[in-house]
Amino acid sequence: MAKNKEKEFDTINDGSHAIRKFTIGDFLIIFILVILCATCVLPFVHLAAKSVSSNTAVMQKAVVLWPIGFNLDAYNSIFQDGTLVHSFLYSVEVVLIFTVLGMITCTCAAYPLSKKRLKGRAFFTVLLMIPMYFSAGLIPTYLLYKNLNMLNSMWVLILPLIYSSYNMLIMKNYFQSTIPDTLEEAAFLDGASNFQILFRIVLPLSLPIIATLSLFYAVGRWNSYADNKYYITKEALKMIQYKLYQLVASATEAQTATLSEAIEVTSTPEVLQASCIMFATIPIICIYPFLQKYFVKGVMVGAVKG
Repeated sequence: MAKNKEKEFDTINDGSHAIRKFTIGDFLIIFILVILCATCVLPFVHLAAKSVSSNTAVMQKAVVLWPIGFNLDAYNSIFQDGTLVHSFLYSVEVVLIFTVLGMITCTCAAYPLSKKRLKGRAFFTVLLMIPMYFSAGLIPTYLLYKNLNMLNSMWVLILPLIYSSYNMLIMKNYFQSTIPDTLEEAAFLDGASNFQILFRIVLPLSLPIIATLSLFYAVGRWNSYADNKYYITKEALKMIQYKLYQLVASATEAQTATLSEAIEVTSTPEVLQASCIMFATIPIICIYPFLQKYFVKGVMVGAVKG
């Protein structure tokens, strides 16, 4: 009897029991998930096909999910022009600096607030959560940055946003739910300081949340262009997403898309748009799958009450 029970338990654990009970509800869930995935993947495949198709095929609306008349003229124009390449490299620099400073700021705020021994912890938590719900508005913010001489500089894209109340709350809850107090108490008894505990114990045990929040910071900064639009006028300081926005907006309004006057573009506006979108999107798509699993863990940690 005991052996039979063990076999039944093993069968349920390995998932075979669930497979035998495949129902219509399971089929509907899978069908809906496939449709949702298709709505995300198919537009990307369509753009990728257009970016390497001939101008004639694209103008005739013949390209759907497979390229017709394969050519790389649009990509050659992008690299010969150099403006998008410069914006891409500049964007990578901004994202790296922004992510590093953001994680330092987030850690310095979350670690003390996760400790019960901090006096006034509840007050400081509420104080640091206020920016999550209230802001001064665009005009006061613009005037503040102007008075601080931050307009038309790389730092206006970095410093104002490195603190995130949401990310701080996620990291704070992770520290409280994952790092046991007894571990830190033992380190204190051995003579370790707060900084030694943070760098030698807490952070090495917090690699999942560090990866999660780093991805939050990097993706958020990479995809954002509103502040670039409001506070930057110099061409050399425009990030890739804002350059892409300008290209798509100009093509939508005037049915033309150009890079710069220094390079001759032989591709149609639609092909050039698709190529520029792929040029700006492919890097983040290549990185995202390797860190995607941390998103789920980060969201679940954020749901834990602190």
